[in-house]
Amino acid sequence: MGLASNAEDRLDRLKHRLARRLGRIGPVQIVPYRGFGSERGWYLKGRVLEDKGLKPATQQATVWQNLREMYKRFETDEIPGVRVRARLGELEQVVTTDGEGYFEVRFQPTSPLLPDRVWYEIDLELLDEVVPGQGVVKARGQVLIPPLTSQFGIISDVDDTVLQSSATSKFRMLRLTLLRNARTRLPFEGVAAFYRALQRGNTGADGNPLFYVSSSSWNLYDFLVEFCAVNGIPEGPLLLRDIGFDRENLFRSSHQSHKMAQIEAILIAYPSLPFLLIGDSGQHDPEIYRKVVEDFPGRIRTIYIREVTTELRREQVHALDQALQGTGVQMLLVKDTVEAAAHAIGHGYIHPDAMTEIRVEKKADEGIATDADGKLKK
Repeated sequence: MGLASNAEDRLDRLKHRLARRLGRIGPVQIVPYRGFGSERGWYLKGRVLEDKGLKPATQQATVWQNLREMYKRFETDEIPGVRVRARLGELEQVVTTDGEGYFEVRFQPTSPLLPDRVWYEIDLELLDEVVPGQGVVKARGQVLIPPLTSQFGIISDVDDTVLQSSATSKFRMLRLTLLRNARTRLPFEGVAAFYRALQRGNTGADGNPLFYVSSSSWNLYDFLVEFCAVNGIPEGPLLLRDIGFDRENLFRSSHQSHKMAQIEAILIAYPSLPFLLIGDSGQHDPEIYRKVVEDFPGRIRTIYIREVTTELRREQVHALDQALQGTGVQMLLVKDTVEAAAHAIGHGYIHPDAMTEIRVEKKADEGIATDADGKLKK
């Protein structure tokens, strides 16, 4: 696939040069993605793109308005080969965007971390002129540093785990993606309350960090951030996937290899922190998580798999759970959030008082889902 990759890079750069020469590039922006780190080092990824003027979602948006906004997300004009300066206090680093407009920043902080702060900021500035008279282009990225009180971390899938996506039905998944927005898409019932309880932990103030790993495209980043904010789902780094040609593969990374790489990076970043893994039975989460347990013995406490598919798949997940018995890690297949929360309470992951909030939110979400499904069928 080397020829495909090279051809795509050349085409992207040619497209950018031609658009720039013809004056067809509008205002540009730096789009930082939430990063993560510790005293061992900080990591932040971002992208330089033409600003398409995406608008916040509304409940009243029409199908055509949602379709137009989603088209803007995927019809990106990335800005390759430009320099971005990153500043963290007295530290400074200059990086250059790749053929798809992405850049990565890594810092080794010299100042001690603050015990009561979870999110730190990195200032970003575009150093090259892309549009005549563009002025100053700046952004501020966020990096998550888990507090010392953290008892464990949580790594969660997104589609059909947090966000109702119908990933096992390509047509329905595409329909939901294109025709709804961050305010009209639905979370799984009670998931926000459950994740907040996991974040608070058994003491109510643990500050356990959440990481979201998905094979969705980076083009959906702003949508997913807004979706989580609207639904009260705790903030955390979103580690998505670049969809494009690679030198070796048809796509830059497969669903499984992408998830494995991101989970490994998180576990390596926090060698003394155990983790819970949360996914669904629709794709390959159980198989990926089993491999994680094998590669990182002693690092995973429990795996929660939301059941969204067939009886055959249920049997396959139970077989994977049996294969893990010698590791002491349980792969629990759950029908809903309440079942997962009951197990989490029994193992001391969350405080028992959290169950009331989870049950109430689950019931409220079910009412919203019933109404929304009726509207979608119409």
